[in-house]
Amino acid sequence: MNALGRHALIELWDANGLDRAELGEEALVECVKAIGGTLLDTRFVRFPNGGYSGVCILAESHVTIHTWPEHGYAAIDMFTCGARMDVAAGLEVLKKYFEPGQIQVVEVRRGVLP
Repeated sequence: MNALGRHALIELWDANGLDRAELGEEALVECVKAIGGTLLDTRFVRFPNGGYSGVCILAESHVTIHTWPEHGYAAIDMFTCGARMDVAAGLEVLKKYFEPGQIQVVEVRRGVLP
């Protein structure tokens, strides 16, 4: 990898569990383990629409989620530093927990080195 990090921008559509912050936290913690991350802390906040936002802070960066259950939509960021991080394994965990009808992933290399 000739970049300092990888940033996967993940969109889930027609997904389940987007109104259950405890499920989201469980999913993201398992996702962190699957990618090989070092979990430092978590914080999840519920909103009046039933949605939630959450962050897992890693020694290697972060994984975040923001949900809109009324639209069946979740935006997830997986920002990892280090070549050993397995983003594909994290995606499999997200699919298992949220069972999206559609998933879109865009990956951005961050801190591209010359």
